[in-house]
Amino acid sequence: MISVNCSPEVDGEKLGKILKEIKHDKMGGWMELPRKIDMGEFVRIKEAAAKIKEESEYLVCIGIGGSYLGHKALIEALRPESETKIIYAGNSLSRRELEVALKEVGDHDFSVNVISKSGTTLEPAIAFNEFKKKLIEKYGEEGAFARIYATTDAKEGALHDEAVANKYTRFVVPDDIGGRYSVLTAVGLLPLAVAGVDVDKLLEGAAEAVGTAIEPASKYAFMRYELGQKGYDTEVFASFEPATMYFNEWLKQLFGESEGKGKQGIFPAAVIYSTDLHSLGQFMQDGRRNLFETIIDYPTDEQNQKVVKAVRVAHTEGGIPVLDIKVSDYDEKGFGELIYFFELSCAISAKLFGVNPFDQPGVEAYKNELKKLMAEG
Repeated sequence: MISVNCSPEVDGEKLGKILKEIKHDKMGGWMELPRKIDMGEFVRIKEAAAKIKEESEYLVCIGIGGSYLGHKALIEALRPESETKIIYAGNSLSRRELEVALKEVGDHDFSVNVISKSGTTLEPAIAFNEFKKKLIEKYGEEGAFARIYATTDAKEGALHDEAVANKYTRFVVPDDIGGRYSVLTAVGLLPLAVAGVDVDKLLEGAAEAVGTAIEPASKYAFMRYELGQKGYDTEVFASFEPATMYFNEWLKQLFGESEGKGKQGIFPAAVIYSTDLHSLGQFMQDGRRNLFETIIDYPTDEQNQKVVKAVRVAHTEGGIPVLDIKVSDYDEKGFGELIYFFELSCAISAKLFGVNPFDQPGVEAYKNELKKLMAEG
């Protein structure tokens, strides 16, 4: 069970109203998802994962933002064993990075999981075209299409239509779950299963959190809001396990996209200690006091725990509010619980700030400007 060390004043009436709003929001499907998983699709995901592992040395996951960060975070953190290696493409417009991915696959057997609600987002669309071409060159059109797994909208969109026309194996991005809340859907579950992550235990942890996370999540959310009102406008997520770097990146997207609207929200940053104590440690100890620190305390060895204690004492005495989130287990179940805890905390927190946790109008503004520039040639 997740525990937190703060004791803010939680307004029970306000919390009840917020939880009701989230649950009934058109994008609130993630709240009950771990307990209401589509078992038919879940079986299909595991069957597809087994097929990919049997016939491919590589699975190329193509997506950006919530379409890749969550499952990459868990694969990096858990380091499961699988003979099929997961590599990523389509999360930037860097031609150099795309060429690196193409070169790594080389002449090895591979499959592609393209993850996009619409299929029109530029970064994954470019990467998908390149890897689709490579598949066709290697296996012929029919063989290539049999190796493409499209996770997309259930009914419409460019990728949906292409997948139907070419008979790709399809999985659904649910209409009521946004990208940054989607790691426990097919978006994350297929690559996780291929990588060797125990997805049953992952969902088990998340399902348990549906019943246990409300109290610690609400305390954490109300504490963040209270600190924000006092002028602490930056939150530094601090982990002491290097393998959780991409989990920190997922947190930055989750909170940044959910809260950063209407000139509201807390800016999310992240560090890995003890490494970053030798680069950012001076600022954390003695810089501007506009930030607070959230320590994600994973079960770890005795030496690392001494670093955790030293940081907690030093930074508190240095004038930084320090919040502790203690994680029960460093395994699939523990991370399933942690994912749900942060999703719920984030949604509550955004509501406290008076913004919609589930849209991202600023991102759409960037996309529109980029389309204009690309059209100009």
